[in-house]
Amino acid sequence: MTKGYWIAHVDVRDPQAYDAYRAANAAPFKAYGAKFLVRGGDHEIREGRAKPRTVVIEFPSYAEAIACYESPAYQAAKALRDPVSEGDLLIIEGYDP
Repeated sequence: MTKGYWIAHVDVRDPQAYDAYRAANAAPFKAYGAKFLVRGGDHEIREGRAKPRTVVIEFPSYAEAIACYESPAYQAAKALRDPVSEGDLLIIEGYDP
């Protein structure tokens, strides 16, 4: 089964309010087997542009990655995130040679 990934680039305008999103996303991430591979951290932009925060989350499958995003629990968490941040999110299927 090919893994699925969320790759997000985020600009957080209100870190305290963003913490409510983090607390709310914990349950759906656990339910869908999410594993954080990258969660902020030091980085260097070598080409192009990126927002200040990068997050990479691994899921057991591409289907699970999509199902988590579409779940009512994650959508409720997203509603907390949207007013206090701006971002780009890509859901992508992993490479399985």
